[in-house]
Amino acid sequence: MGARKRLAAEKRKEALKTQYFAILRNIPSSPRKMRYVVDLVRGMEVNRALATLRFSKKAASVDVEKLLRSAIANWEQKNNRKAEDGELYITKIFVDEGATLKRMRPAPQGRGYRIRKRSNHVTLHVGTKTND
Repeated sequence: MGARKRLAAEKRKEALKTQYFAILRNIPSSPRKMRYVVDLVRGMEVNRALATLRFSKKAASVDVEKLLRSAIANWEQKNNRKAEDGELYITKIFVDEGATLKRMRPAPQGRGYRIRKRSNHVTLHVGTKTND
């Protein structure tokens, strides 16, 4: 690895040390369904977001709640203390499209219909209001 690449990699690594995030990959639901749930909690305080996810009827809310708990634990681990009420907020959350499994369903007259089984990746960043 050249010097320029190594310096850029070290710079990226240092930047990640000050960010508190969690990533959930290959969730077997469509990105569109997941974005409905993600839009519910974007920018919220974490305790309020957990309550919103807990009582949401969407199936994707279970995965997002698990991810949020992981991001909070990552913040607590890096800061060596527990998060206080009203301190942490969801600073950034987004859904990316994952791999699509392509399947065939039998159709009339010897044809086949294509089925696309989509998946997605969710990235969630938490932080305090002061250091956005």
